Amino acid sequence: MTERFDAIIVGTGQAAKPLAGALAKAGKRTAAIESKHVGGTCVNEGCTPTKTMVASGRVAYLARRGPDYGVNTGPISIDLAKVRQRKREIVESFRSGNIKRLTGENMELIYGLAEFTGPKTLHVDLRDGGSRILEADWIFLNTGLRAAVPNILGLSDIPFLNNESIMELDAAPEHLLVLGGGYIGLEFGQMFRRFGSRVTIVHKGHQLLDHEDRDVAEEIRKILNEDGIEVLLESDAYAAGASGGLPQLVVRTGSESRTITGSHLLVATGRVPNTEALNPAAAGVETDEHGYIKVNDYLETTVPGIYTLGDVKGGPAFTHISYDDYRILEANLLHDERRSIRDRVVPYTVFIDPQLGRIGLTEIEARNSGHNIRIAKMPMTSVARAIETAETRGFLKLVVDRNTEQILGAAVLGIEGGEIASIIQIAMQGKLPYTALRDGVFAHPTLAESLNNVFFYWTDVS
Repeated sequence: MTERFDAIIVGTGQAAKPLAGALAKAGKRTAAIESKHVGGTCVNEGCTPTKTMVASGRVAYLARRGPDYGVNTGPISIDLAKVRQRKREIVESFRSGNIKRLTGENMELIYGLAEFTGPKTLHVDLRDGGSRILEADWIFLNTGLRAAVPNILGLSDIPFLNNESIMELDAAPEHLLVLGGGYIGLEFGQMFRRFGSRVTIVHKGHQLLDHEDRDVAEEIRKILNEDGIEVLLESDAYAAGASGGLPQLVVRTGSESRTITGSHLLVATGRVPNTEALNPAAAGVETDEHGYIKVNDYLETTVPGIYTLGDVKGGPAFTHISYDDYRILEANLLHDERRSIRDRVVPYTVFIDPQLGRIGLTEIEARNSGHNIRIAKMPMTSVARAIETAETRGFLKLVVDRNTEQILGAAVLGIEGGEIASIIQIAMQGKLPYTALRDGVFAHPTLAESLNNVFFYWTDVS
């Protein structure tokens, strides 16, 4: 028997909870379907657990630096099982909170795997057995991404870790091989280096973080090298194997090949959409060649009444973007507005240490877009607060339109870089000229004060 709802949300990532609440409050009978853990990637395998463990790594880093501050702490040891337990407890707390907010009047949380059988009909294989058939006029797809597995000879024959399983280790690897130099690879690489592992990062590209400016990527490479991490760029891992139970990568750098052996292997080469089991084609919902669901600027799929939120529609894959997707749909469907994702400003932070806070265009993007730009770039060694806290690695870099004096983008690689980038974002959203930051009165000595001084560090002389 087919059960009728007003709205169905497939996947309980960060857009699902507030969307379900808004729909239910508006009197819409709403079902939220979850195949694994409520809360999606962010709560269970992404932001919450990783940043919890990153915090433990930073404490270890600062403890080892105690003598730099005149504080002698003695030998440092890592109880990774306790780090893991702290992570699990925080994840469970966040997950439980999400579950509570998905249950109530006009809301039903269903555990199972959903598959389209028609344009507005879903068959759900229930986790505890049995099945249900649901239909609704409004269906919201929020199924997220999972770790990609590259097509490397022999990789499927050896054990390897991904972003989820590596957080369940109870002891730090002796030598962690990290395949991939993106956000995930760098965060875990530095984290486990701080937990005591030897770390080697193997990256196919000519720089880390392929989409960042070259100078930003190179500064990050230097920081990781300073931390004792080996970084191999332009290195193609074309085969994998094992020796004595230990994982190996066969890596080609230029014309030379070599075999690298580690105790553990983390595969961090990107993510792919969770759409196969959903069978969107049965509903007439189109996907691209990679499996991402196609949407227009209003998050509408190719089928009226079916919408997509979060990572499964294709980048940018950030929790705050998923949440904004919810706000757009709530405004449009429940308040008769016409908001869109067009020209949406996308901030993000890479939680290495020091952080990389990013907003707007990179220098390369600005030049390619035809802007007449100036670059302001100041080392953190010139920031009073950074000097006082002995956290002087990195720099601030802002891209300014020469004609309008508007800030087009920024990269803040430094202590609390994400927070500084947020201040710049507010200025950008308010259409303030860069002079508003240059001439603003910020408390001394704060990191925000760096925004007074960075504009005296133009890279050109005109």
